[in-house]
Amino acid sequence: MRSSSSVSLAGGRCSGSFRQISSPTCPLTVMLDTATEYLMVKKDFQAALDTCEKCLESLASAEQEESCLKHGELKAALTIVGIQAMAELNQWRGVLSWVLQQYGKTDQIPAKIIQMCILLHVKVGELAVIKDAVDDWLRCSTNMSQSGFSTVSELYLIHILIPMGHTTEALELLESDVGRVAFTEEQRQAARSLVDFQNEKNAALSNPNPVTVTTETTASQDKSSQRLNSIIKLLHRGLSIASVRIRSISLRRVFLTLMLLYLLLIRMDPALPSAFPWLLHLHRLLQQAWNTMFGPYYKAHTRS
Repeated sequence: MRSSSSVSLAGGRCSGSFRQISSPTCPLTVMLDTATEYLMVKKDFQAALDTCEKCLESLASAEQEESCLKHGELKAALTIVGIQAMAELNQWRGVLSWVLQQYGKTDQIPAKIIQMCILLHVKVGELAVIKDAVDDWLRCSTNMSQSGFSTVSELYLIHILIPMGHTTEALELLESDVGRVAFTEEQRQAARSLVDFQNEKNAALSNPNPVTVTTETTASQDKSSQRLNSIIKLLHRGLSIASVRIRSISLRRVFLTLMLLYLLLIRMDPALPSAFPWLLHLHRLLQQAWNTMFGPYYKAHTRS
């Protein structure tokens, strides 16, 4: 592929199969070989698409010679090359309409081309675009005899109906004539298991278990409570240590201040207080506070 947005559907076996069915005596088969060479070798996807369209126009308007390939096989081969070229050109949105332009009706499209259309739209994630066309193709009774009918049914069930969540429609398909023709009993049983699994998955996504939600909520609340309690304990411990240190520091400072004032005032010269009346007042206040706080202790000690 040239870019990440393009889609590659052709492989090495495609070009080989085209060359096997080609006949050098028919001009249209030569054009098929040319288109295949543009697609697989030269990587000129637009030239491959243009060659296929010209050849398909000639095929639709001219009566084929006996030496040419059968009309249906040549048309299918050209359509497959054209689909791959459009995918490489990132023109996948127009693939289905382009195929219908070649075949006129959905039920007339060959099984292998329907398979390519399914795989292309599954790869680009556009399942709804191809769903109705494939459903119409499967409901056509004439297509049930085609060799690729079972493959188309399997792709439709596994890659379109179940991923889109249409499980009821998938079960109806299994029980219909399409399912009985396309699948064996073992395959139908396996498909029912896939449908049941998808239903359980959808139910789990849309309606989560209330018990599980309650348990998860309770566990989350318990973890939050434990974490909060731990934080509170740690904070209380830090505040306790801080308060003790602050208290001890304050007491030390107060005691040191008192000692300094006591030494300063007691050891002052008696002649100086008259010159500093505020010191006398401070001395009286400190002495009064001292007697109030420690007087009972000294009295009790003296009596004893």
